[in-house]
Amino acid sequence: MPNSSRLGLLRDRDFGRLFAATALGQLGDRIIFLALPLVAIAALHADEFQVGLLTSMTAAGSLLVGLPAGAWVDRMRKRSVMISTDLVRALVLLTIPVAWWAGLLSIWCLYAVALVHGVLTVFFDVAYASFLPHLVGRGNLVEGNSKLSAMRSVTSIGGPTVAGPLVGLIGAPATLLVSSAGMAMSGVLAITIRKHEKKPEPSERRELGREIKEGLKFVLRHPALRAMMFGDAVFNLFLVMYQSMLLVFLERETGLQPFGIGLILSGMGCGALLGALLATAVSERVGQGPVIWLAPLLTCPLAALMPWARPGWSVCAAAVGLAALSLGGVVRVVSQSSFQQAMTPDRLLGRMSATTRFVSWGGIPLGGILGGASGSVFGAAGTLWIGAAGMTLSVLPNFLSPLRTMRTLPTEASPSPRTGAGDQSAGAFR
Repeated sequence: MPNSSRLGLLRDRDFGRLFAATALGQLGDRIIFLALPLVAIAALHADEFQVGLLTSMTAAGSLLVGLPAGAWVDRMRKRSVMISTDLVRALVLLTIPVAWWAGLLSIWCLYAVALVHGVLTVFFDVAYASFLPHLVGRGNLVEGNSKLSAMRSVTSIGGPTVAGPLVGLIGAPATLLVSSAGMAMSGVLAITIRKHEKKPEPSERRELGREIKEGLKFVLRHPALRAMMFGDAVFNLFLVMYQSMLLVFLERETGLQPFGIGLILSGMGCGALLGALLATAVSERVGQGPVIWLAPLLTCPLAALMPWARPGWSVCAAAVGLAALSLGGVVRVVSQSSFQQAMTPDRLLGRMSATTRFVSWGGIPLGGILGGASGSVFGAAGTLWIGAAGMTLSVLPNFLSPLRTMRTLPTEASPSPRTGAGDQSAGAFR
Protein backbone atom coordinates (compact mmCIF):
# COMPACT_ATOMS: atom_id res chain seq x y z
CA MET A 1 0.00 0.00 0.00
CA PRO A 2 1.24 3.52 -0.74
CA ASN A 3 0.77 4.67 2.82
CA SER A 4 2.81 1.75 4.12
CA SER A 5 5.65 2.45 1.73
CA ARG A 6 5.68 6.08 2.78
CA LEU A 7 5.66 5.17 6.46
CA GLY A 8 8.61 2.82 6.04
CA LEU A 9 10.30 2.26 9.41
CA LEU A 10 7.41 3.95 11.22
CA ARG A 11 5.45 0.73 10.70
CA ASP A 12 7.88 -0.91 13.11
CA ARG A 13 6.48 -0.68 16.64
CA ASP A 14 9.81 -0.20 18.40
CA PHE A 15 11.12 2.37 15.96
CA GLY A 16 7.81 4.22 16.29
CA ARG A 17 8.30 4.41 20.05
CA LEU A 18 11.86 5.63 19.65
CA PHE A 19 10.51 8.20 17.18
CA ALA A 20 7.90 9.40 19.71
CA ALA A 21 10.43 9.44 22.57
CA THR A 22 12.76 11.50 20.36
CA ALA A 23 9.94 13.97 19.73
CA LEU A 24 9.26 14.48 23.43
CA GLY A 25 12.90 14.67 24.45
CA GLN A 26 13.78 17.06 21.65
CA LEU A 27 10.79 19.27 22.45
CA GLY A 28 12.12 19.64 25.97
CA ASP A 29 15.62 20.25 24.66
CA ARG A 30 14.56 22.98 22.23
CA ILE A 31 12.68 24.79 24.99
CA ILE A 32 15.89 24.68 27.07
CA PHE A 33 17.79 26.24 24.17
CA LEU A 34 15.59 29.32 24.36
CA ALA A 35 14.59 29.41 28.03
CA LEU A 36 17.92 28.79 29.77
CA PRO A 37 19.79 31.76 28.21
CA LEU A 38 16.71 33.93 28.67
CA VAL A 39 16.72 33.11 32.37
CA ALA A 40 20.24 34.56 32.45
CA ILE A 41 19.52 37.51 30.13
CA ALA A 42 16.07 38.63 31.28
CA ALA A 43 15.70 37.29 34.82
CA LEU A 44 19.28 37.67 36.09
CA HIS A 45 20.42 40.50 33.74
CA ALA A 46 23.60 38.63 32.80
CA ASP A 47 26.18 40.38 30.64
CA GLU A 48 27.60 39.04 27.33
CA PHE A 49 30.48 37.16 28.94
CA GLN A 50 28.23 35.45 31.48
CA VAL A 51 25.88 34.31 28.70
CA GLY A 52 28.85 32.94 26.74
CA LEU A 53 30.13 31.14 29.84
CA LEU A 54 26.69 29.59 30.37
CA THR A 55 26.87 28.20 26.83
CA SER A 56 30.30 26.77 27.69
CA MET A 57 28.96 25.05 30.80
CA THR A 58 26.26 23.38 28.70
CA ALA A 59 28.87 21.72 26.49
CA ALA A 60 31.69 21.21 28.99
CA GLY A 61 30.53 17.64 29.61
CA SER A 62 32.04 16.59 26.30
CA LEU A 63 35.48 17.52 27.60
CA LEU A 64 34.96 16.09 31.09
CA VAL A 65 33.56 12.66 30.21
CA GLY A 66 33.59 12.53 26.40
CA LEU A 67 36.15 9.77 25.91
CA PRO A 68 35.38 7.46 28.87
CA ALA A 69 31.64 7.79 28.14
CA GLY A 70 32.07 5.76 24.94
CA ALA A 71 33.93 2.95 26.67
CA TRP A 72 31.37 2.86 29.51
CA VAL A 73 28.40 2.89 27.12
CA ASP A 74 29.94 0.03 25.09
CA ARG A 75 29.83 -2.05 28.30
CA MET A 76 26.10 -1.40 28.89
CA ARG A 77 22.75 -1.75 27.17
CA LYS A 78 22.23 1.47 25.24
CA ARG A 79 18.48 1.58 25.86
CA SER A 80 19.01 1.51 29.63
CA VAL A 81 21.47 4.40 29.42
CA MET A 82 18.98 6.45 27.39
CA ILE A 83 16.18 5.85 29.90
CA SER A 84 18.19 6.65 33.02
CA THR A 85 19.79 9.82 31.61
CA ASP A 86 16.43 11.15 30.40
CA LEU A 87 14.87 10.72 33.84
CA VAL A 88 17.80 12.23 35.74
CA ARG A 89 17.98 15.21 33.35
CA ALA A 90 14.30 15.85 34.03
CA LEU A 91 15.01 16.04 37.78
CA VAL A 92 18.02 18.32 37.30
CA LEU A 93 16.00 20.83 35.27
CA LEU A 94 13.40 21.04 38.04
CA THR A 95 15.94 22.72 40.32
CA ILE A 96 15.79 25.99 38.33
CA PRO A 97 12.08 26.80 38.84
CA VAL A 98 12.31 25.57 42.43
CA ALA A 99 15.29 27.86 43.12
CA TRP A 100 13.49 30.74 41.39
CA TRP A 101 10.37 30.36 43.51
CA ALA A 102 12.52 30.08 46.64
CA GLY A 103 14.40 33.27 45.74
CA LEU A 104 17.71 31.40 45.53
CA LEU A 105 18.36 31.44 41.78
CA SER A 106 21.73 32.82 40.70
CA ILE A 107 23.98 32.63 37.68
CA TRP A 108 26.04 30.04 39.54
CA CYS A 109 22.97 27.85 39.89
CA LEU A 110 22.46 28.09 36.12
CA TYR A 111 26.10 27.15 35.53
CA ALA A 112 25.76 24.07 37.77
CA VAL A 113 22.54 22.88 36.12
CA ALA A 114 23.97 23.46 32.64
CA LEU A 115 27.11 21.47 33.51
CA VAL A 116 25.30 18.47 35.05
CA HIS A 117 22.70 18.44 32.29
CA GLY A 118 25.50 18.55 29.70
CA VAL A 119 27.36 15.60 31.25
CA LEU A 120 24.19 13.50 31.24
CA THR A 121 23.50 14.53 27.65
CA VAL A 122 26.90 13.15 26.59
CA PHE A 123 25.92 9.70 27.84
CA PHE A 124 22.47 9.96 26.28
CA ASP A 125 23.75 11.02 22.86
CA VAL A 126 26.45 8.34 22.74
CA ALA A 127 23.91 5.65 23.64
CA TYR A 128 21.31 7.05 21.22
CA ALA A 129 23.68 7.02 18.24
CA SER A 130 24.84 3.51 19.11
CA PHE A 131 21.31 2.14 19.62
CA LEU A 132 19.92 2.97 16.16
CA PRO A 133 21.95 0.41 14.14
CA HIS A 134 20.84 -2.28 16.57
CA LEU A 135 17.20 -1.25 16.34
CA VAL A 136 16.78 -0.81 12.56
CA GLY A 137 19.72 -2.69 11.02
CA ARG A 138 22.54 -1.19 9.01
CA GLY A 139 20.62 -1.34 5.75
CA ASN A 140 18.05 1.14 7.11
CA LEU A 141 20.40 3.72 8.62
CA VAL A 142 19.81 6.52 6.10
CA GLU A 143 16.02 6.16 6.39
CA GLY A 144 16.19 5.92 10.18
CA ASN A 145 18.44 8.96 10.51
CA SER A 146 16.30 10.92 8.04
CA LYS A 147 13.06 10.22 9.89
CA LEU A 148 14.56 11.02 13.28
CA SER A 149 16.10 14.21 11.87
CA ALA A 150 12.70 15.17 10.46
CA MET A 151 11.12 14.75 13.89
CA ARG A 152 13.90 16.73 15.55
CA SER A 153 13.28 19.45 12.98
CA VAL A 154 9.56 19.51 13.72
CA THR A 155 10.33 19.98 17.41
CA SER A 156 12.82 22.70 16.45
CA ILE A 157 9.82 24.51 15.00
CA GLY A 158 7.39 23.68 17.78
CA GLY A 159 9.80 24.11 20.71
CA PRO A 160 10.57 27.83 20.27
CA THR A 161 7.00 28.49 19.14
CA VAL A 162 5.77 27.04 22.43
CA ALA A 163 8.61 28.46 24.52
CA GLY A 164 8.30 32.07 23.33
CA PRO A 165 4.72 32.63 24.51
CA LEU A 166 5.35 30.56 27.65
CA VAL A 167 8.35 32.69 28.59
CA GLY A 168 6.25 35.81 28.08
CA LEU A 169 3.33 34.36 30.05
CA ILE A 170 4.93 32.57 33.02
CA GLY A 171 8.60 33.56 32.81
CA ALA A 172 11.69 31.69 31.63
CA PRO A 173 12.35 29.77 34.90
CA ALA A 174 8.85 28.29 35.04
CA THR A 175 9.01 27.40 31.32
CA LEU A 176 11.71 24.87 32.18
CA LEU A 177 8.99 22.79 33.86
CA VAL A 178 7.80 21.91 30.35
CA SER A 179 11.35 20.85 29.40
CA SER A 180 11.55 18.63 32.46
CA ALA A 181 8.20 17.01 31.63
CA GLY A 182 9.31 16.32 28.04
CA MET A 183 12.51 14.64 29.20
CA ALA A 184 10.64 12.50 31.74
CA MET A 185 8.01 11.39 29.22
CA SER A 186 10.75 10.51 26.73
CA GLY A 187 12.41 8.23 29.26
CA VAL A 188 9.13 6.56 30.20
CA LEU A 189 8.28 5.92 26.54
CA ALA A 190 11.73 4.42 25.86
CA ILE A 191 11.00 1.87 28.60
CA THR A 192 8.24 0.43 26.38
CA ILE A 193 10.61 -0.45 23.50
CA ARG A 194 10.47 -4.25 23.35
CA LYS A 195 13.60 -5.00 21.36
CA HIS A 196 16.22 -5.53 24.02
CA GLU A 197 19.92 -5.71 23.29
CA LYS A 198 22.06 -8.52 24.48
CA LYS A 199 24.31 -7.47 27.29
CA PRO A 200 27.76 -6.78 25.81
CA GLU A 201 30.15 -9.62 26.46
CA PRO A 202 32.98 -8.58 28.74
CA SER A 203 36.44 -8.74 27.26
CA GLU A 204 39.13 -10.72 29.04
CA ARG A 205 40.79 -7.55 30.31
CA ARG A 206 38.47 -4.61 30.79
CA GLU A 207 40.90 -1.74 31.01
CA LEU A 208 39.25 1.63 30.50
CA GLY A 209 42.41 3.23 29.12
CA ARG A 210 42.93 0.45 26.58
CA GLU A 211 39.30 0.63 25.41
CA ILE A 212 39.49 4.42 25.01
CA LYS A 213 42.74 4.07 23.06
CA GLU A 214 41.13 1.52 20.74
CA GLY A 215 38.30 3.92 19.94
CA LEU A 216 40.72 6.79 19.35
CA LYS A 217 42.91 4.72 17.02
CA PHE A 218 39.90 3.53 15.04
CA VAL A 219 38.71 7.06 14.32
CA LEU A 220 42.09 8.73 13.82
CA ARG A 221 43.34 6.06 11.39
CA HIS A 222 40.22 6.30 9.26
CA PRO A 223 40.60 9.18 6.76
CA ALA A 224 36.87 9.87 6.33
CA LEU A 225 35.99 9.58 10.03
CA ARG A 226 38.94 11.79 10.88
CA ALA A 227 37.90 14.46 8.37
CA MET A 228 34.28 14.52 9.56
CA MET A 229 35.42 14.81 13.16
CA PHE A 230 37.76 17.75 12.57
CA GLY A 231 35.31 19.47 10.21
CA ASP A 232 32.70 19.22 12.95
CA ALA A 233 35.15 20.60 15.51
CA VAL A 234 35.72 23.76 13.46
CA PHE A 235 32.02 24.13 12.64
CA ASN A 236 30.89 23.68 16.24
CA LEU A 237 33.46 26.13 17.61
CA PHE A 238 32.19 28.94 15.38
CA LEU A 239 28.54 27.86 15.61
CA VAL A 240 28.64 28.22 19.39
CA MET A 241 30.38 31.60 19.12
CA TYR A 242 27.51 32.58 16.83
CA GLN A 243 24.77 31.11 19.02
CA SER A 244 26.17 32.59 22.23
CA MET A 245 25.49 36.08 20.89
CA LEU A 246 22.42 35.33 18.74
CA LEU A 247 19.85 35.73 21.52
CA VAL A 248 21.72 38.75 22.88
CA PHE A 249 21.64 40.36 19.41
CA LEU A 250 17.96 39.56 18.84
CA GLU A 251 16.88 40.77 22.28
CA ARG A 252 19.03 43.91 22.48
CA GLU A 253 19.74 44.99 18.88
CA THR A 254 16.50 44.15 17.07
CA GLY A 255 14.20 44.75 20.04
CA LEU A 256 12.35 41.45 19.59
CA GLN A 257 10.29 40.12 22.48
CA PRO A 258 10.43 36.42 23.52
CA PHE A 259 7.55 35.56 21.16
CA GLY A 260 9.40 37.11 18.20
CA ILE A 261 12.64 35.37 19.14
CA GLY A 262 10.71 32.12 19.32
CA LEU A 263 9.42 32.69 15.78
CA ILE A 264 12.97 33.28 14.49
CA LEU A 265 14.14 30.03 16.06
CA SER A 266 11.06 28.26 14.70
CA GLY A 267 12.13 29.43 11.26
CA MET A 268 15.43 27.63 11.83
CA GLY A 269 13.37 24.57 12.65
CA CYS A 270 11.47 24.93 9.37
CA GLY A 271 14.77 24.92 7.50
CA ALA A 272 15.90 21.86 9.45
CA LEU A 273 12.63 20.06 8.67
CA LEU A 274 12.99 20.79 4.96
CA GLY A 275 16.57 19.55 5.13
CA ALA A 276 15.47 16.29 6.76
CA LEU A 277 12.79 15.75 4.11
CA LEU A 278 15.27 16.43 1.30
CA ALA A 279 18.30 14.69 2.82
CA THR A 280 17.83 11.27 1.24
CA ALA A 281 17.02 12.61 -2.23
CA VAL A 282 19.85 15.16 -2.15
CA SER A 283 22.36 12.56 -0.97
CA GLU A 284 21.33 10.17 -3.74
CA ARG A 285 21.63 12.86 -6.42
CA VAL A 286 24.80 14.60 -5.20
CA GLY A 287 26.45 11.61 -3.54
CA GLN A 288 26.65 10.61 0.13
CA GLY A 289 30.20 11.93 0.50
CA PRO A 290 30.11 15.17 -1.53
CA VAL A 291 26.92 16.36 0.19
CA ILE A 292 28.78 16.43 3.53
CA TRP A 293 30.94 19.35 2.37
CA LEU A 294 28.75 20.87 -0.35
CA ALA A 295 25.63 21.47 1.80
CA PRO A 296 27.37 23.69 4.40
CA LEU A 297 29.43 25.45 1.72
CA LEU A 298 26.20 26.67 0.08
CA THR A 299 24.29 27.56 3.25
CA CYS A 300 26.74 28.73 5.95
CA PRO A 301 27.53 32.09 4.27
CA LEU A 302 23.83 33.02 4.59
CA ALA A 303 24.26 33.19 8.38
CA ALA A 304 26.00 36.53 7.74
CA LEU A 305 22.59 38.09 7.02
CA MET A 306 21.85 38.22 10.76
CA PRO A 307 24.37 40.92 11.82
CA TRP A 308 22.88 43.16 9.07
CA ALA A 309 19.45 42.94 10.67
CA ARG A 310 17.77 45.92 12.26
CA PRO A 311 14.17 46.39 13.44
CA GLY A 312 11.98 45.86 10.36
CA TRP A 313 12.09 43.75 7.19
CA SER A 314 15.81 42.91 7.46
CA VAL A 315 15.01 40.66 10.43
CA CYS A 316 12.91 38.52 8.09
CA ALA A 317 15.81 38.24 5.62
CA ALA A 318 18.12 37.23 8.47
CA ALA A 319 15.59 34.59 9.58
CA VAL A 320 15.68 33.11 6.06
CA GLY A 321 19.47 32.92 6.31
CA LEU A 322 19.23 31.03 9.61
CA ALA A 323 16.67 28.66 8.08
CA ALA A 324 19.08 27.96 5.20
CA LEU A 325 21.90 27.33 7.68
CA SER A 326 19.73 24.74 9.45
CA LEU A 327 18.70 23.12 6.16
CA GLY A 328 22.30 22.59 5.10
CA GLY A 329 23.29 21.41 8.55
CA VAL A 330 20.64 18.69 8.68
CA VAL A 331 21.38 17.44 5.15
CA ARG A 332 25.02 17.14 6.18
CA VAL A 333 24.35 15.48 9.52
CA VAL A 334 21.99 12.82 8.08
CA SER A 335 24.57 11.70 5.54
CA GLN A 336 27.45 12.03 8.00
CA SER A 337 25.73 10.05 10.77
CA SER A 338 24.86 7.27 8.34
CA PHE A 339 28.49 7.14 7.18
CA GLN A 340 29.83 6.94 10.72
CA GLN A 341 27.40 4.22 11.78
CA ALA A 342 27.83 2.16 8.59
CA MET A 343 31.62 2.03 8.76
CA THR A 344 31.91 1.16 12.47
CA PRO A 345 31.72 -2.36 13.95
CA ASP A 346 28.99 -2.87 16.55
CA ARG A 347 31.42 -3.32 19.42
CA LEU A 348 33.03 0.07 18.68
CA LEU A 349 29.91 2.15 18.04
CA GLY A 350 29.88 3.76 21.47
CA ARG A 351 33.57 4.58 21.40
CA MET A 352 33.42 5.89 17.85
CA SER A 353 30.52 8.16 18.80
CA ALA A 354 32.22 9.32 22.00
CA THR A 355 35.58 9.93 20.31
CA THR A 356 34.10 11.99 17.48
CA ARG A 357 31.94 13.85 19.96
CA PHE A 358 34.89 14.51 22.29
CA VAL A 359 36.91 16.16 19.51
CA SER A 360 34.10 17.76 17.52
CA TRP A 361 32.30 19.04 20.63
CA GLY A 362 35.50 19.74 22.55
CA GLY A 363 35.69 23.23 21.12
CA ILE A 364 32.14 24.12 22.15
CA PRO A 365 33.04 25.32 25.68
CA LEU A 366 35.88 27.34 24.13
CA GLY A 367 33.43 28.67 21.56
CA GLY A 368 31.12 29.89 24.31
CA ILE A 369 33.96 31.65 26.13
CA LEU A 370 35.32 33.13 22.89
CA GLY A 371 31.80 34.18 21.92
CA GLY A 372 31.33 35.96 25.23
CA ALA A 373 34.77 37.59 25.06
CA SER A 374 34.26 38.57 21.42
CA GLY A 375 30.84 39.99 22.28
CA SER A 376 32.41 42.12 25.00
CA VAL A 377 35.06 43.46 22.59
CA PHE A 378 33.39 43.53 19.15
CA GLY A 379 29.75 43.46 20.17
CA ALA A 380 27.14 40.83 19.36
CA ALA A 381 27.02 41.76 15.66
CA GLY A 382 30.80 41.48 15.23
CA THR A 383 30.75 38.03 16.82
CA LEU A 384 28.02 36.90 14.43
CA TRP A 385 30.23 37.93 11.48
CA ILE A 386 33.14 35.91 12.86
CA GLY A 387 30.90 32.89 13.48
CA ALA A 388 29.48 32.91 9.95
CA ALA A 389 32.96 33.07 8.39
CA GLY A 390 34.30 30.25 10.56
CA MET A 391 31.36 27.95 9.84
CA THR A 392 31.92 28.41 6.12
CA LEU A 393 35.62 27.48 6.42
CA SER A 394 34.73 24.27 8.28
CA VAL A 395 34.06 22.51 4.95
CA LEU A 396 37.80 22.26 4.19
CA PRO A 397 38.67 19.03 6.11
CA ASN A 398 35.86 17.12 4.38
CA PHE A 399 36.58 18.65 0.97
CA LEU A 400 40.25 17.59 1.21
CA SER A 401 39.36 14.01 2.26
CA PRO A 402 38.16 10.91 0.34
CA LEU A 403 34.59 12.11 1.04
CA ARG A 404 34.96 14.56 -1.85
CA THR A 405 34.28 11.80 -4.38
CA MET A 406 32.59 8.99 -2.37
CA ARG A 407 29.04 8.69 -3.66
CA THR A 408 27.78 5.66 -1.69
CA LEU A 409 27.83 4.49 1.91
CA PRO A 410 30.76 2.22 2.83
CA THR A 411 30.26 -1.27 4.21
CA GLU A 412 31.63 -2.04 7.63
CA ALA A 413 34.18 -4.86 7.60
CA SER A 414 34.56 -6.84 10.78
CA PRO A 415 38.17 -6.75 11.91
CA SER A 416 39.94 -10.05 12.06
CA PRO A 417 42.09 -11.00 15.02
CA ARG A 418 45.24 -10.07 13.09
CA THR A 419 44.00 -6.73 11.80
CA GLY A 420 43.39 -3.56 13.78
CA ALA A 421 39.95 -2.03 13.62
CA GLY A 422 41.26 1.19 12.14
CA ASP A 423 43.18 -0.53 9.34
CA GLN A 424 40.31 -2.83 8.49
CA SER A 425 37.80 -0.01 8.31
CA ALA A 426 40.01 2.03 6.04
CA GLY A 427 39.90 -0.83 3.59
CA ALA A 428 36.22 -0.15 2.99
CA PHE A 429 37.28 2.90 0.96
CA ARG A 430 39.50 1.05 -1.48
